[in-house]
Amino acid sequence: MPVDLVRIQRLCSALKIARTSDFARAGVSRHALAVAVREGSVLRVREGVFVPADALPEVRTAAAHGGVLGCISRLRLAGLWVLDDDDGSVHVVLPRHGHRRRSHMDCTCVVHWVAADPRGDRTTLVEALRCLLACRGEESFFVALESAMRKRIVTETVVARLRDSIPSKWRWLVDFARWDADSGLESLLRLRLRTLGITLASQVEIPGVGRVDFILGDRLILEVDGRLNHEGVSMRHKDRVRDAVAAAHGLDTLRFDHAMIVHEWPLVEAAILARIDRGLHLERRVGGRAR
Repeated sequence: MPVDLVRIQRLCSALKIARTSDFARAGVSRHALAVAVREGSVLRVREGVFVPADALPEVRTAAAHGGVLGCISRLRLAGLWVLDDDDGSVHVVLPRHGHRRRSHMDCTCVVHWVAADPRGDRTTLVEALRCLLACRGEESFFVALESAMRKRIVTETVVARLRDSIPSKWRWLVDFARWDADSGLESLLRLRLRTLGITLASQVEIPGVGRVDFILGDRLILEVDGRLNHEGVSMRHKDRVRDAVAAAHGLDTLRFDHAMIVHEWPLVEAAILARIDRGLHLERRVGGRAR
């Protein structure tokens, strides 16, 4: 491969999204750049804007709009747990002085305008989470934040910086977030019950049963079954055994799956509140002694 093509590839890969002026400053001629595009060494996604040939489709789309990947698209790319989002939209971040490409009628991109110039091909996680809070609301923000904390792709310093950067009325979400939430479903359930004034003990070890997701009160176990971990017959059998052992210890179990928590929350809420109304989450005492 000619030296110029290698140099163009390396420069484009280093910058993630490169412009004609970037190549000019590196001494790359317009002819060499045109050859690189023709040979497929780099991709021209917009007049004067180029991305590496192996750039992800979402990154290409963002660059074609004159921006970078942000909000929920950026967080999904980082492997974070996000609430269901099946509309296929790419979330693009543009600087406030920038210009969006005139899109086709069928474009479904969501554009966010930020004060600073985005660098590379995606925003920082802090900026993506801030955008998500404004775009999708507190639940989406909270589950993505706890996912980032669980995966340790943010530090305490980053979380503190995020807290300082969001409106004060939402900072309680950061304060409420934990580093040990096993899934977004757990995060969502805990957050929704908090709004009802219900406090849960998380990740509790019970002798003979093992670690359970939550304990409500003295004796009500709440378990959250994710889509991937509880599909097999053997896993369902183990869950039933755990529930039976818990019952032998005088504990009750409510188990909810992904569809119930995300799409049928009123049913989940009604089931939990019914147990609370009947006092079934508390130890029964006779003559001052637990029964």
